[in-house]
Amino acid sequence: MTPGTEEQPKDFSSTILPTIDKPVCRMGIAGNYGLDPTDIVWAAEQGANYWLWGASFKKVTEGIKEVIRQDRDKHVVAMLGWGAFGWQVRQSVEGALRKLETDYLDVFKLSWLGKMSGYRKGVVDTLLRLKEEGKIRAIGTSIHDRRRAGRLALDSEIDLFMIRYNAKHPGAEEDIFPHLAKRNPAVVSYTALAWQQLTRPLQGVDMPPWPGAEPLAVPPLTPQLCYRFVLTNPHVHLVLTGPGNREQLKQNFATLQQGPLSPAESDWVRDYGRLVKARKKLDYVK
Repeated sequence: MTPGTEEQPKDFSSTILPTIDKPVCRMGIAGNYGLDPTDIVWAAEQGANYWLWGASFKKVTEGIKEVIRQDRDKHVVAMLGWGAFGWQVRQSVEGALRKLETDYLDVFKLSWLGKMSGYRKGVVDTLLRLKEEGKIRAIGTSIHDRRRAGRLALDSEIDLFMIRYNAKHPGAEEDIFPHLAKRNPAVVSYTALAWQQLTRPLQGVDMPPWPGAEPLAVPPLTPQLCYRFVLTNPHVHLVLTGPGNREQLKQNFATLQQGPLSPAESDWVRDYGRLVKARKKLDYVK
């Protein structure tokens, strides 16, 4: 393992992001759903400090500007952008700096690599120059192609991977996580609820009783169980949540106080996710 790539210590509620080298709450906030600026400020008061932002996330822009204005070094601003060419990436980054009134982005994520964004020499060279200029601290991507993500984790300039990982789709455990040790990039998980397929009732499902010490009326899973399943995996630095309102945000944030799942609980959640996948072949479908 090369210097600077040592795996950072994690507890259930916080960790230090590699490359960016900032302590972060392990539940990041995605601003493209139902939150408004006051919700962002409230979340920051509770300890949230990882903000997923994009040029279209207009509802939360003022809230993010407010919290980073108070203490920029405390917060991680992760831009979800896109670019097939280097000039598009630079335009996106510099436009974001103006909109957010900040000197740098902690990470610029090439969105949906292979579909909406390209990973070619012109793009990579531009991202490296932006790092040298101090306009971004890390290079990231969101990617659905797990095998390609595994190859890039082994050998690329990418510092952070935003990946799909949940009880319905645990394939990162085979395709990505075994390849992280060499460079130790950051791993940000999203879709913890599998587009709510894990939390909606599913007819005709037969599961054994919940194995935890406290009885739970499951299935379906609660959102908290979905997030705990993800955060229990030691390879995941943080999970994103995209609540529709303040009440959902409060409930999701409370997950961090509940701690990791036991091995038996994780196995139960995984078994239920397997049943959901067998019944719900397509994602996004209710």
